[in-house]
Amino acid sequence: MLKIEATLRNLAEGKEYDPFRLLGLHRLGDSWRLRVFRPHAHGVAIEEGGTTVPLQRLGDSDFFEWSGAEAPAAPYRLCVDEGANRRSLHDPYAFPPQPSQHDLFLFAEGSNSQAYRLLGAVAEVRAGVAGVCFRTWAPNAARVSVVGDFNRWDGRTHPMASLGASGVWELFVPDLPAGSLYKFEIRNRATGAVSTKIDPYARAFEPRPATAARVVESAHVWGDEAWLKGRAQSDWLHAPMSVYEVHAGSWMRHPDGRFYSYRELAQRLVPYVVELGYTHIEFLPLMEHPLDESWGYQCTGFFAPTSRFGSPDDLRFLIDSCHRANIGVILDWVPGHFPTDDWALAHYDGSALYEHEDPRRKLQPDWGTYVFNFGRNEVRSFLLSSAHWWLSEFHVDGLRVDAVASMIYLDYSRKAGEWIPNAFGGRENLEAIDFLRQLNEMVHREFPGALTIAEESTAWPMVSRPTHLGGLGFSMKWNMGWMNDTLRYMAKDPVHRRYSHDSLTFGQLYAYTENFVLPLSHDEVVHGKGSLVGKMPGDEWQRFANARLLFTYQMTTPGKKLQFMGGEIAQTHEWREREELPWHLLQWPLHVGTQRLAADLNRLYRRLPALYEQDFDAQGFSWIDCHDADQSVVSWLRFARDGRFVAVVLNFTPVPRIGYRIGVPRSGRYVELFNSDSEHYGGSNLGNGNGLMAESQPWMNRPASLQLTVPPLAGIVIAPAEV
Repeated sequence: MLKIEATLRNLAEGKEYDPFRLLGLHRLGDSWRLRVFRPHAHGVAIEEGGTTVPLQRLGDSDFFEWSGAEAPAAPYRLCVDEGANRRSLHDPYAFPPQPSQHDLFLFAEGSNSQAYRLLGAVAEVRAGVAGVCFRTWAPNAARVSVVGDFNRWDGRTHPMASLGASGVWELFVPDLPAGSLYKFEIRNRATGAVSTKIDPYARAFEPRPATAARVVESAHVWGDEAWLKGRAQSDWLHAPMSVYEVHAGSWMRHPDGRFYSYRELAQRLVPYVVELGYTHIEFLPLMEHPLDESWGYQCTGFFAPTSRFGSPDDLRFLIDSCHRANIGVILDWVPGHFPTDDWALAHYDGSALYEHEDPRRKLQPDWGTYVFNFGRNEVRSFLLSSAHWWLSEFHVDGLRVDAVASMIYLDYSRKAGEWIPNAFGGRENLEAIDFLRQLNEMVHREFPGALTIAEESTAWPMVSRPTHLGGLGFSMKWNMGWMNDTLRYMAKDPVHRRYSHDSLTFGQLYAYTENFVLPLSHDEVVHGKGSLVGKMPGDEWQRFANARLLFTYQMTTPGKKLQFMGGEIAQTHEWREREELPWHLLQWPLHVGTQRLAADLNRLYRRLPALYEQDFDAQGFSWIDCHDADQSVVSWLRFARDGRFVAVVLNFTPVPRIGYRIGVPRSGRYVELFNSDSEHYGGSNLGNGNGLMAESQPWMNRPASLQLTVPPLAGIVIAPAEV
């Protein structure tokens, strides 16, 4: 009896790892015993056949007990009297743990890409009773409880059962309604310290600054079957891709400063993107995060859409709306690091669980965050499952993986002595590399047509090459070199551009080593860098002409395209995440003209296979003249797979080039398809409107040539008349 009392005392003090051996219904010889622990109850009774059978309180404890010759009919209900609150409910300890041993094995092996079906708060029906199964991974815990608004946040009320060596804890809570708030209370085995933590697998959270998870179930009915079928059969390598990068909190806001909800974005953002001709929207991270200023890149909810803009089903509605409008959706995703908040993943069970223990591998110095321990199997399952969750449950079409360089280099932003070499003495993070390959293999295997895009800022080879060839397996990679060279060049006064001409031409030396995306991203219009228009030299007219030239250069250069919101309206100040875009600028002709140019470039790009079909193949590009540094003019040909071509000529000075001769593949009549100097866009309207005739005069190693007018600070696209 003393042993039993000591065990009960452990449970009452929140130190018990196996509450099922003490609570619930148990057979004792020829009789049955039912024991309940209810710290806030005045009385507890079994409900049977319209009557109640009271349980006896054990002394002055919070334990209640009943014994009898016959067990109550399952599943039995309890009537719990808490004074002003009287509740009828099923006993959680009538439902013993039912984990899938196969899922637990895969989780521990690091290959469970659907661990969200195992862990977190999963709606289930057991013995005909609906409820929520809570599971969390805390291998160094002595006790774990689920706490919430349904049990007064009291860790004694719902202790969970340890599932042995897996490190996973489980409790099924019957009758729990959707919307219930919860966390996990964890006692560390070594120190006895108790902490309250979020659910790493939570599907929703309450609005910041509160941090509790919310039990949710989806009721959304998808209507994008045709889109998903088409995506699975798509040839994205040879398809147009023009991405509009969006920060959901500052694209547009209500007059009082409130965010637009996901559903309001569906009503306003989606038609806008369709009108401007983009093929995809890429959202800065929409995963739950505590700090607005992090833009979502310091994530605490790897399975939860941020509650700033609505519910998970509201986000599903937005993505569904995009697909019905033939717009793809890419999400920024951050598997490299996480914030150090003590209520989140950091030291989750009192030990370094998701992060490294050694500070030389633990801390990411640039952002003050913790680096994931990619060598730990359960962490890999967690991250793989997060990626799988967004692709399967939210139908997203791609993940842009942030800060890949910080993952694959052990010495990233670290000085000598601040990092540990790998087993071979190198600086490569072999565990992160293995994880990224595993991630990309999973995505391409299970989600045909879905994309993975690496933001990788170094010269790491074969980022976008298949893993069986030794690559990392990404679909595409951001071309940071092109972006930096281009913006540095464009910021120069045109009189000095002749001395940096190689900034325009160098990229072709490596352009086909990867499947590149050409980004003009949010990172280039913050932190004192100014807006795109603000970077440009000259007076107002020249700055806008330079911006139009920049967009023309981007859209006609090999590679898929990405532009951050606000660039298309020539935002004059750098991006401010606390404000909406300065839409009032569209009252001025130069801003409207830039927006028209962005739309027309997108339509031109999507209409001409020569501008996209061979983005990743050197056969799709040929210089006409890359040496005219003195006049700061470059020209090239772009080819479709069927041989059709267009010629692109760009003039990076304010001096018109009249009678400028270029070589072309054949003689005949040519037409000007696009001119960024059109008065429609705010230009001087200098161009080749009446068409051009190419003569059979060899020029620049071409069999024919033509003379044309290249307007100032402008780009033109010409093609044979039949194109």
